[in-house]
Amino acid sequence: MAVASVARVTDRRGVPSLDDSPGPRPAPEHLDVLIVGAGLSGIGAAVYLQRDHPQRSFALLEARGATGGTWDLFRYPGIRSDSDLHTFGYEFKPWRDEESIAGADRILAYLRETASEHGIDARVRFHSRVVAAAWSSEHARWTVDVERSDTGERTTLTAGWLFCTGGYYRYDEGFTPHFEGRDRFPGPIVHPQAWPEDLDTTGKRVVVIGSGATAVTLVPALAASAAHVTMLQRTPSYVLPVPAADKLGNRLRRLLGEERAHPLIRAKNIAKGQWIWRFCQRHPDRARKLIRWVTAKQLPPGYPVDEHFNPPYGPWDQRLCAVPDGDLFRAISDGSAAVVTDRIATFTERGVLLESGRELPADVIVTATGLNLQAFGGIALTVDGAEVRLPETVAYKGMMLSGVPNLAYAIGYTNSSWTLKIGLLCEHFCRLLTHLDRAGYDTARPEVADPTMPTRPLLDFGAGYIRRAVDQLPRQGDRMPWLTSMDYRADVAMLRTDDVTDPELHLSRAHSSQGEAPAAVPA
Repeated sequence: MAVASVARVTDRRGVPSLDDSPGPRPAPEHLDVLIVGAGLSGIGAAVYLQRDHPQRSFALLEARGATGGTWDLFRYPGIRSDSDLHTFGYEFKPWRDEESIAGADRILAYLRETASEHGIDARVRFHSRVVAAAWSSEHARWTVDVERSDTGERTTLTAGWLFCTGGYYRYDEGFTPHFEGRDRFPGPIVHPQAWPEDLDTTGKRVVVIGSGATAVTLVPALAASAAHVTMLQRTPSYVLPVPAADKLGNRLRRLLGEERAHPLIRAKNIAKGQWIWRFCQRHPDRARKLIRWVTAKQLPPGYPVDEHFNPPYGPWDQRLCAVPDGDLFRAISDGSAAVVTDRIATFTERGVLLESGRELPADVIVTATGLNLQAFGGIALTVDGAEVRLPETVAYKGMMLSGVPNLAYAIGYTNSSWTLKIGLLCEHFCRLLTHLDRAGYDTARPEVADPTMPTRPLLDFGAGYIRRAVDQLPRQGDRMPWLTSMDYRADVAMLRTDDVTDPELHLSRAHSSQGEAPAAVPA
């Protein structure tokens, strides 16, 4: 079962989610589609929806005061993509920068330019956080409880569809584990998700705790002006140098022009990324040796590569960290940065004491220790009065949930550019809406036909932030359409070209005004 009975829907403070005051009230505003989130995925979803369904009413609700999502929220030094922007950007809008691995400022400008060009920025309602959403099968609509994040005011909307595009990170706080002796350290202790604007690390000794994408981005950026930066890691990660500029892509742009070159560059980079991922999956030992060889060539002779850059897991069991033009390795080679692999015993008045007995001196400590997950922005969902318990649901085609009608979500790839998957999901969503219109239905509800089907975590990935939250997320099955694919080629077939109907996607019409029973059939 995906839902369980509850007596009443309340918000996190126990306040009823709908206005219970007496007397007549005006009908809430109704939208055909409500997009939750105005970041990379939400802006893309809005463009696809507007293009394919211009007659539909929609809006984007954004809890923060600006568009851009991650790329506006995170302000730590050096923040950039680790995927090339020809694939991390939208299929419908070329990336025109010379460098294909770009910083947050250029990515944010690209996103906002896209929103402006398509009039999407006018559809965004800022400081609007979705608290709860209640589905009514009788009326085939969601009643959505919205809170103003700046004033606390509560309003209600209704929508035919909810499209959750906020990803799976919790945006108000990152993850910081307990560190013994934290109160003893007199200097700043900073998480990258809450980087202070006035923090100056010039001429200071900085210890960055972590070994993931954020840490390998921060270290060379800080090393440019700090006295010294140490990346302290408990477990190594795979780190690969990648060219910041796509030389072949830039030549194609000059020869063919932006519009004609864009699909060719995109196809080239998709094929390259998929080949690398498949090679690592099929030949992990060979991939490990190749990555080690590349890493050793970037570092000084005699450097302890196996101690600091040879993880105990296989390539792509966790995401590979890309460093543009090998900037991390250059910082290590010139002595402005170092990597230490050890465990923390305690913070001290001078820095960090390790279990080995070594003490790392520090003026500033950065805890690049990961993010917290929060599915669907923490929205409290109910279906016909029953609470939706996410761990009891199964993901359908990686975009809907079993037992939950007219709710779609956008989660991208963990093994490739996030946006490649988002584009396909948006296309499929729009094709599904077209089918519903033509067939005269207003409701689509995935239902698992075989209740004994084995399930496993939705994100079958070894990263710490996934493992910490796996019990709070939906599940996936062991076969299509309940298997969440990470294979772009397979997804192109399923989401772009295959029929949108499926025996386990039940389509129906709501009650008529005369009380006619709804028609419900497998698609």
